[in-house]
Amino acid sequence: MDDVDQPKGELVIQTIAMPKDTNRNGDIFGGWLMSQMDLGSGILAAKTSQARVVTVAMKGMSFLHPVRVGDTVACYAWVERIGRTSMTIPVEVWVTRYMTGEQLRVTHGVFTYVAVNDAGKPIPVKRAPT
Repeated sequence: MDDVDQPKGELVIQTIAMPKDTNRNGDIFGGWLMSQMDLGSGILAAKTSQARVVTVAMKGMSFLHPVRVGDTVACYAWVERIGRTSMTIPVEVWVTRYMTGEQLRVTHGVFTYVAVNDAGKPIPVKRAPT
């Protein structure tokens, strides 16, 4: 089976695409989808760093298929790199089509987060003991 046939990473967020999130053609807004990706990968970044995190960059987003009302939207993410204060987290979004059950990867992108203290200043990412 091709790598693109299965989600990569861990499930970080799952929701249903609703009518309020559509454009006038009935497709889900790309910005809504990007928000779900940011929420899900932010959960992973916070869990990894054990700290408050902020999104500092997003790159490489490609929309492969539209998301439709009723689709179950699932974001999968993994930590690709940990720097001193930052983390690079790729995210894939898969949908399960409403009624048919077909599963498709609809987009992917890479988010960068920085761990910060309560004052918003960068702090080192905590690392598990080796």
